[in-house]
Formats: sequence, C-alpha cells, structure tokens
Amino acid sequence: MRTGSQWLLILLTLASVHLAEAQQSKKIPRIGYLSSTSASVTSSRINAFHEGLRELGYVEGKNLVIEWRFAEGKLDRLLALTAELVRLNVDMIVSASTPVTAAVKDATVTIPVVMAHDPDPVSSGFVASLARPGGNITGLASFAPELSGKRLEVLQEITARLARVALLGYSAEPGYVKVLREIELAAGAFNVQVQKLDVLHPKDIGKAFLVLNSPVFIVHRKELADLAIRNRLPAMYYSPEFVEDGGLISYGVSFTDLYRRAPTYVDKILRGAKPADLPVEQPTKFELVINLKAAKQIGLTIPPNVLARADRVIK
Repeated sequence: MRTGSQWLLILLTLASVHLAEAQQSKKIPRIGYLSSTSASVTSSRINAFHEGLRELGYVEGKNLVIEWRFAEGKLDRLLALTAELVRLNVDMIVSASTPVTAAVKDATVTIPVVMAHDPDPVSSGFVASLARPGGNITGLASFAPELSGKRLEVLQEITARLARVALLGYSAEPGYVKVLREIELAAGAFNVQVQKLDVLHPKDIGKAFLVLNSPVFIVHRKELADLAIRNRLPAMYYSPEFVEDGGLISYGVSFTDLYRRAPTYVDKILRGAKPADLPVEQPTKFELVINLKAAKQIGLTIPPNVLARADRVIK
C-alpha cells in the first residue's frame, strides 16, 4: 500500500519528466544569414543586426540559432551557399544584398526571406509592391535616388571649381538608371560634366569618383579610398564604411539603421506573420560622414557650413 508521501513523490517525478519533455520539444528557431561579402567587411551592419535582435529578446546560441554564410565577394558562390541553407530547412533567410536575394528567390518559394536592404525590390522583381509584397520575400528598401543628386551637390560645395566628375556605377544594380537620371539632372544644374564608368569587376576600378552602390565596391572600399587619395581626388561614397577606411566623404542611407530594423521582420515571421502581408519599409535615417584626415591628405579644406551638417566627423 502506497502512502501519501509516496504518491506525492511519484506525481512530482512524473511532472518533472513531462516538463523536461516539453522543454526538449520546444524548437529553437534557426535562421540563415547570407551575405555576398565577408563578416569583417560588414561588421558594423552585423553588430547592428545583433543589437536589433537583442532589443526583441533574441540571443544567438540561447533562444536563436543563426547559420552564417559569406560569399567573400565571390558572387558565383551564392548559389551553393543558398542551397546549403535550403537543405538545412532554416525557418527564414536574412538577405544582406541584392545578389543574395536574387539567388534565394531562385532557390525557394517557401522559406521566408527578409531583405536587410535592397535598392529597388519592385524593379528587381522581388516583391509585387512595397505595400503588399505578395510572395515569400519582404524587408527593407534602401532606394532613394534623389540622394545621388544631393551627393553631387555636396561635392560641388566642398570643391570650389568642380567641372568634371567620374561616376563609378554598377549597371546591373537595380535602380541604376533612375540614379543616373538624378545625377545628370543635378550635373546640368551645376554645369558639371559627368563621365560614366561601369564597374562590373574589380579590375575595372581605375578612375574617380562619385561611387554608387555595388557589391564590388564595398568589398574593395579600401582600394577605392587609397586610389582617390593617391590621385588627390575628392571622392563621394554612398556608405560610411568607405570613409572609415580612409575615404573623404559619404552621404546616404544609414545601413546600420536598416540592419537594426531587420530583426523586427524576423520576429514577426517567427511569431506567425507571412512575408506576403508585411509591407516593405523604406529608409528613414540618412547620414553625412566626413574624414578630415583624408581632406588634409588631398589638400582640401571642408567648408564650415558642410562640417556643421555632418552627422559624424572622423579626425
């Protein structure tokens, strides 16, 4: 005959077993993160992504698994890396560039995809519209073609006699034609001659310089910055990473802000939302970054009114 204390012990034992089974059966989400560059090249963006996750209660290795994949600037590796993540059956894939999103789009129509940024996801064919993406892809857009005209305007302000500017672009990038149109309009207003240089491969980098968005450029940003300084050419870039690596000046969308916002999509999808119903958000934060050391190296004095508008000054 069992005593009351023995029955209590059995019940407590059974309860602990069921609790352990429940904890084991609770699935920890696994997401893939795929970049066309490397972790070191985009460390500030990755840090911002982690920060956004932490703000929502996600800690890698504790309640979230992240499968990191980097193509190291070799775009021909993207298909294989995408296939790896699909085979792992991750809960979603975070795309860190347009070439990545294109590769993932071709590989799966079922795994949710979150774009950390894309210049023009509608023109790229990734989403039906910003308001209603309609497929398995959603996220953040970085498209703001009017910024290109503003970049030329800032170059005009810091160089007293700007007559010609070389435009380093990547014609395969979505939105290239729209950006080019904005620059040509601004150039006409300032009576500046624009020479267009299509850089599809690192070997095409040679002259300078107003640099547009491209996976080629971000990987070789130190080379671009050094080239401009060596030739004493004022160069305007689209992202502060170039300025941090010795470039003169950048103006554009805050990519770290976009990467900090991307986890909101991760969270919503893990909670059951469908990418098709999550509107693509546009950039809301822009930044002007100036490197005074680079200015000194090329013998340029940045006007006080431009310095006053800078979000960050590197000395």
